[in-house]
Amino acid sequence: MRHVLASVLISSLGIASIQAGGTHPFSVRDMVAMKRLADPRLSPDGKRVAFTVSIPDLEKNRSHSEIYLAAVDGSWVKQLTSAEASSSQARWAGPQALYFVSARSGNDQVWRLDLDSNGGDARQVTRLPLEVGALEVAQEGKTLLLSMAVVPGKTPEETKRILEEKEKSKASGMLFDRLFVRHWDTWNDGTRNHVFTYDLASGQARDLMPRMDSDCPTKPFGGSEDFAVTPDQKTVVFSAKEMGTEKSAEAWSTNFDLFRVPLDGSVAPRRITTNPAADAQPRFSPDGKTLAYLAMSRPGFEADRFEIVLRDWTSGQEQKFTLRADDSPRGDRSPSSLAWSADGKVLYCLAEHLGQNALFAVDPASHQARLLVGEGTLDGIQVAPDGRLLYGMNSLLGPTEFYTVGPDGMDRRRVTLFNDAQVAAARFGQPERFTFKGAKGDLVHGYLVQPVDFDPAKKYPVAMLIHGGPQGVFGNDFHYRWNPQAYAGAGYAVVMIDFHGSTSYGQAFTDAIRNDWGGAPFEDLMKGLDFVLAKHPFLDKDRVGALGASYGGYMINWIAGHTDRFKCLVCHDGNLDERMAYFDTEELWFPEWEHLGLPWENPAGYTKPNPIEFVKNWKTPMLVVHGMKDYRIAYSQGLSTFTALQRKGIPSKLLLFPDENHWVIRPANSIQWHETVLGWLDQWLKK
Repeated sequence: MRHVLASVLISSLGIASIQAGGTHPFSVRDMVAMKRLADPRLSPDGKRVAFTVSIPDLEKNRSHSEIYLAAVDGSWVKQLTSAEASSSQARWAGPQALYFVSARSGNDQVWRLDLDSNGGDARQVTRLPLEVGALEVAQEGKTLLLSMAVVPGKTPEETKRILEEKEKSKASGMLFDRLFVRHWDTWNDGTRNHVFTYDLASGQARDLMPRMDSDCPTKPFGGSEDFAVTPDQKTVVFSAKEMGTEKSAEAWSTNFDLFRVPLDGSVAPRRITTNPAADAQPRFSPDGKTLAYLAMSRPGFEADRFEIVLRDWTSGQEQKFTLRADDSPRGDRSPSSLAWSADGKVLYCLAEHLGQNALFAVDPASHQARLLVGEGTLDGIQVAPDGRLLYGMNSLLGPTEFYTVGPDGMDRRRVTLFNDAQVAAARFGQPERFTFKGAKGDLVHGYLVQPVDFDPAKKYPVAMLIHGGPQGVFGNDFHYRWNPQAYAGAGYAVVMIDFHGSTSYGQAFTDAIRNDWGGAPFEDLMKGLDFVLAKHPFLDKDRVGALGASYGGYMINWIAGHTDRFKCLVCHDGNLDERMAYFDTEELWFPEWEHLGLPWENPAGYTKPNPIEFVKNWKTPMLVVHGMKDYRIAYSQGLSTFTALQRKGIPSKLLLFPDENHWVIRPANSIQWHETVLGWLDQWLKK
């Protein structure tokens, strides 16, 4: 199968021509300059949408976000907030009022903007002792639901005093008696994210989970999608990992359950699910009779397939079913978000599907699913009263803009045009999909992105990008860290292969990587590269480099010990030693699942796929990159990789970021990263 994406996606993005005069090849500076649209919220009448726009600030080396408002018909857009501090999380309270979160008073608090005040200034609503996290509006604008990080059993005021006392202490030691000690990029300070109600009339905040030693929203990436209010506005349902007396088990458990608590906090939260794996994203039908949520089945497996659960709110009886894109064995899909239609007759969901993040409509009665939008990477789904759906969409040919589509998947319309000028000014490489027979005889998918200004008579060097996860996907999206267009603009053909273990191709395909990290994925990568090199004579087989981060970085270290076909390698945040990586990381469920248990009980599970066992075979020049605030893969792994390279006399460089975590996020650091990586590729592939 061969499918060229350019014409479809250029049309949908509203770009007249990407080969217009006066343009330039796409570069990291184009990527950094793009405006990032997120978190759309439709007004009650469905005619306007409030959303956040983030713009990187190179001078301050951070991104700045503001609230915007647009007509859903695309006729106008205007900026609502403008302040030194960022604003985000716009939430409607009736047709003419928006609440949002901003640090303009010194830390993150809730502010209100009245849209009928002819451009009046926002006014501060909360003056809480702690910063506000997630935000939603309840009881027709009378109550806010918000999160704060508190010490369990302590009030926000008491928590603030505890943290201030720690800060004032001249002793710097941190004492722990359980895991997590640190998580993602933050050391554990004893606080937990808790959901609060905030009564707008009295100004009183009430902790809905005061004694729970657990987080909602979940750390490190959770938001207001982790809780919901019943349509009668009496009850809150939230997702949390409550470990009871086995506190350290939090580090190796994926058991998130749903809890219910009265909105007034009059009684303690009560657990309503007993599934031993993850339960997430509660969503009530408009009539309040059905609670929909997502549930995994296998404990300890973070990349298990989410299934949809429909729970009768009165009886507690549940129906659980798998989202299916077709009737084939690999047609099962894992939904990532849910939204009900206004009449409750349709449940919409987003799910990865064949390298896209697609929109599906599900009949709650029959459980049958229809694919509505199947191209691009979609997010932020909102359902209007008239049945139309609003969503964000990005692709390999451009960043997120907002669109609407009819409930039948027809009549797609453009809402925003924020990045059209920047996209039109840059020349992009043309992407196409390909498939080949990979490991186990399975059909494997991939993408090839042609170099900018492609000439079929020329020979081009090749950059093969390897995605992380390993349960991830290098799909049809506009990535802000691993964007293939940055390489295409620099004159490289880009190859990306969704090897065994990748998501969006059915759970069996995802499961295939367990206890086989260096087997089928490596075979897929080599066969996929052979396939495109044989098919496209413009690809120079003698000038190929490979790059990867996280699991992709692990694979770079594995590749270095198993083939010398590449002229150079780039390893970003990759494990060198799987045994020590277990003891260095924070989320222990991940290696325990992938390598079949504990390293002292099943040492072979950590030895079989271990790159350090094959350092003796290393020959290929390698650039090593690592963030020193990366607690997922400790930067000692990157130092160890560089040490091995230097000791063996292999040409190598080490790029360390003291202020970055598992990702490189700061604008100036992103530019340095890309210039260093592309400089390394140029050194070895463009001689």
